[in-house]
Amino acid sequence: MNAKRTTPKCLLWLAMCLYTYSLQAQTWDAYGGDGGRQHTELDQINPSNVEDLQLAWRTQTGDLNLGFAHKGHSLQTQAVFWDGMLFLSTSSNWVLALDAKSGEQLWRFDPGLPKDIGYSESASRGVSLWHGAAALCPDRVFIGTLVGEVYALDARTGERCADFGSNGRVDMTEGVGEVSYGDYGITSPPAVMGDQLIVGSAIGDNRATQLERGIVRALDVRSGSINWLWDPIPTSPLQPAYSTWENDSAQRTGAANVWPPISVDTERDLVFVSTGSPSPDFYGGERLGDNNYANSLVALNGATGAIEWSQQLIHHDVWDYDIPSQPTLVAIVKDGQSIPAVMVVTKTGMLYAFDRVSGEAVYPIIERPVPATDVPGERLSPTQPISSFPAFADQSALGEADAFGLTWFDKRSCTRILKEYRSEGIFTPPSLKGSIMNPSYVGGANWGGVAVDTARQIAIVNVNQIPALVRLIPRDELDALREAEDLSDWQISRQAGTPYYMARKVFLSALGLPCVNPPWGKLVALDLVNEKILWEMPLGTIRDLAPALVPNYAWGVPNMGGPLTTKSGLIVLGAAAEHVLRIFDTNSGEVLWQYDLPTSANSTPMSYEAEGDQYIVVAVGGHDGLGMPRGDYIYAFKLGSQQ
Repeated sequence: MNAKRTTPKCLLWLAMCLYTYSLQAQTWDAYGGDGGRQHTELDQINPSNVEDLQLAWRTQTGDLNLGFAHKGHSLQTQAVFWDGMLFLSTSSNWVLALDAKSGEQLWRFDPGLPKDIGYSESASRGVSLWHGAAALCPDRVFIGTLVGEVYALDARTGERCADFGSNGRVDMTEGVGEVSYGDYGITSPPAVMGDQLIVGSAIGDNRATQLERGIVRALDVRSGSINWLWDPIPTSPLQPAYSTWENDSAQRTGAANVWPPISVDTERDLVFVSTGSPSPDFYGGERLGDNNYANSLVALNGATGAIEWSQQLIHHDVWDYDIPSQPTLVAIVKDGQSIPAVMVVTKTGMLYAFDRVSGEAVYPIIERPVPATDVPGERLSPTQPISSFPAFADQSALGEADAFGLTWFDKRSCTRILKEYRSEGIFTPPSLKGSIMNPSYVGGANWGGVAVDTARQIAIVNVNQIPALVRLIPRDELDALREAEDLSDWQISRQAGTPYYMARKVFLSALGLPCVNPPWGKLVALDLVNEKILWEMPLGTIRDLAPALVPNYAWGVPNMGGPLTTKSGLIVLGAAAEHVLRIFDTNSGEVLWQYDLPTSANSTPMSYEAEGDQYIVVAVGGHDGLGMPRGDYIYAFKLGSQQ
């Protein structure tokens, strides 16, 4: 009799579970998907039928050659899906709504970015969605712009939500200090937490010591008013972190901003942010000390913005080693127990994971001695926190034996640098004679982050393995070096307020290929249970990077973007500086499918279900910084389509 009474409840519970799974499987309503895992529970596309994957539709945003005088291009957006529609942003901060089955444009919003100013960033990685009770716009799309605005739009029409801020717009440049127009913006979509919008910022942080503050703010999704704010740089001697900024330097610096996507754990009322380096990046003599909470993973209280716990992953950063990836909310199995964890991958080629509530490290962290500086006025931390999880990028010292070249003269020029420049492995500090950064300021890992297949306990990360060169130049020596053309292909930053200019560049030969032995980019699978590298392989060929006469070697290439994993055991990835989208087997790394594109797909794919079909969608826009042709394409694939 009890069984008869409980059976309907069991059936109801099962039905509710299936309904919840169906909603989760069909919906991709935030950047990175559920918890930022970059993973879909959809499994219609699987290893047995992936060869039948074909183009479903292709569209172009129209966002090219718009007359910007000083702005790069890279289409880094990841679409979000809701109610049969895709929503995405473009390099010029247009917001588009597309029909998810056909790719037809339903509406477009243009915030009208100024075209005559310089921009420190060109990226826009997507938009955010909110649904709730509101007199106007019960379904809202939010976009952050490259000039520091947040717009709220009606998801059905693209019209501004008039009750949000001033006619749908909030100016986020207010309250962060003096702002250089175009150097303070928002590149990643804000995170939605209940009725709050959590907003970070991107700051061009090599200009000077005292720049815009990297303040994180929570806005009311309806009115745009500020609920709370958190500054990663302490503002008062009463704050514990203030002592890690010597000589009151916290009052005279900036940045430490949160430019990657933000993650929220609504159940635990926690906001997770990855912070960047304080200004300027490569000289810290004006901000001696560890500089908490820069270069940290920080858990904030969702209701108040108060710090629940933090872990600094780089002390006193002088390498531009921002924490670049979205905090990823995962369940990690350790000693037979499932731990609710938050994970980040870093430019240094390391994976860190922490218990979401306590902040306790899942994989122990060791403070390891690192090289000392020889730059007058600078003082570095004697140790750095190293994860016990095996590094997924090369961190070694480089010497003459590591030189690579296609010709003897090409290799000779690389050998000279390897012989003359300082190279002591990871955390080799900038120097006056020149230093080799390995990994470089690009990574290791970057904003593409990590995809996590929780069921398999496998994390997937795409990795750069191209060192960089960095020099500090006394202010009275710059003109002479420029006249001698010693800095003709270097990026120069002012670092105003310090004794030095900074010069940096990726370590390339005269032929434009990296100066060290390949692979220069790779794909790595990490076993989270056994704490080891499961497999790794070169990512991409040099066919679209090298001179035309060079064979199409599979040496692995620079990459920017991220992976998508699927329940069925697939990895979908463009990212490489190559005009190809590939699908790999999660367990082995075998390439199961690939598709030629008009340019590189330097973005992170996503997946959704519409009317019974699973789709995979990726932005294909090239990347000025990788030397890839510009594009404005959105590609969608599904099984068996013929177009």
